[in-house]
Amino acid sequence: MTSSSIRKHAGAGPASDQPTVPEPAFAERARTLMYLGRIGSLSTLSRKQPGFPFGSVMPYGLDGHGRPIFLISTMAMHTQNLQADAGASLLVTQDDTGGDPLGASRVTLVGNVLPLPESEVAEARELYLARYANSKYWVDFEDFSFYRMDVVDVYYVGGFGVMGWVSASEYDRSQPDPLAHSMAEIIQHMNADHKDALVLLAKKFARTESQEATITAVDRLGFHVRVKTRMARVMPASRSCEK
Repeated sequence: MTSSSIRKHAGAGPASDQPTVPEPAFAERARTLMYLGRIGSLSTLSRKQPGFPFGSVMPYGLDGHGRPIFLISTMAMHTQNLQADAGASLLVTQDDTGGDPLGASRVTLVGNVLPLPESEVAEARELYLARYANSKYWVDFEDFSFYRMDVVDVYYVGGFGVMGWVSASEYDRSQPDPLAHSMAEIIQHMNADHKDALVLLAKKFARTESQEATITAVDRLGFHVRVKTRMARVMPASRSCEK
């Protein structure tokens, strides 16, 4: 990697004089996170309590357009909710990075979850079973069916102060990062075996003096680091003038 960038909370201070570091677009980051994820939180509209969201833990597959595929039972409350109103959202979060969970990436897909047409079930079945082999024990039960979310909008959060909407068309056109399958291994290796190098990289490319630097995310263009700086004690001017 030849570059790194330091995340700053929006409005946290004056504009930095650091050079702009190229980064993947939010659409690509969202597709990558969905590609790497396996389980999300599906929110449907409650039939029992109209107007309230109903949350469910939801495994999903992903088709070639980044649309989530669900295998759900008619006995499940979320399925009954979807049959009454197809509008839903799916929240998928980055695996624990060992830091503040609010500093991790997450993406929310908003769309309509509808039964798959019979002509598309075979393909959905194949990709879903490839990800969840154990589902072979219930995939053919009469009360289970494949549903797909047709994405209407996407909201991506990349950590503190890094967030924005992604249009459904942008999301559809994007592809997962080519390093997707290696990201976790790269992060673990660098943080465990190259701590001193990360401090030097942060100093060289992000112009940040630190005692410790930890990679939190990596992509085809670079990586993000969280830095730990030295502590300083400050004495207010009013006290310094006392005799």
